[in-house]
Parts: sequence; C-alpha cells; structure tokens
Amino acid sequence: MNNLPAKCPICSGDVTVTELHCPSCDTTLRGHFSPSVSPFPGLSAEQIDFVRAFIKCEGKMNRLEGELNLSYPTLRARLQEVIRAMGFEPARDEERPPQKLSDEERRRVLDDLDKGNITSEQAMALLRGKGEGA
Repeated sequence: MNNLPAKCPICSGDVTVTELHCPSCDTTLRGHFSPSVSPFPGLSAEQIDFVRAFIKCEGKMNRLEGELNLSYPTLRARLQEVIRAMGFEPARDEERPPQKLSDEERRRVLDDLDKGNITSEQAMALLRGKGEGA
C-alpha cells in the first residue's frame, strides 16, 4: 500500500483526506481528515527504514552493518542520501575509517614481519589500515 502524500503532486498544496475505507469490515468514513504528518517528510519508505535501524543501533555503524547486512561504504552512502533528502549537506572533511584486513591479509603482514621483510612500524601501520593504498 502507498503512503499518503503530504503535498499535492500537482500544485504542492496541502492535501486533505476525504475518505477512509477499511477493507476488512467494508466500512467507509467520509469527511475531512488531516493526514498524519511524517517526522521525516521527503524521505522514501526505504530511507525511513534506514533511519529507524540507525536509531535502533544508536548510530553505531558496526552494529548497523550487522543489522542491515551492508558494508560500511554502503551505509555511509545511504546516510548521506538521507542527510541530503532532509535538506542538509553531509560533511566533506570526515576522515575515512581504516579498512579492515581479512584474516589472510593479517597473516601475510605477520609473516612478512617474521621474515624481516617489513619493520614492526610498517607492520603496525598495515594492521591499523594506514599502510600502502590507505
């Protein structure tokens, strides 16, 4: 079922609901009713679901990753879409979090350290995500 639009799609004026119908009992109400006002006008249903999950996870992206089964970059992109849809501009100067290394990549770094191919400082930088390509 579609959500009730808050504004007229033709002239952008306020809309008034004039009829409500219950398909379960076949009751129809006629009159002038105010549409329920969304706390997030302009957001799609998918964006509102994202905001609900974001709030549920207390804004913690690592919990949100598990909740929505999405990667950090995808979550950041969705959050920025919501921020823009609400009429704001996302910050541009935020530092990106370090990329997580896979178990195999971590083992490779530790093996290189063990063989003397890299220094302990280089190994720490790589393990923290500040190495080559970061």
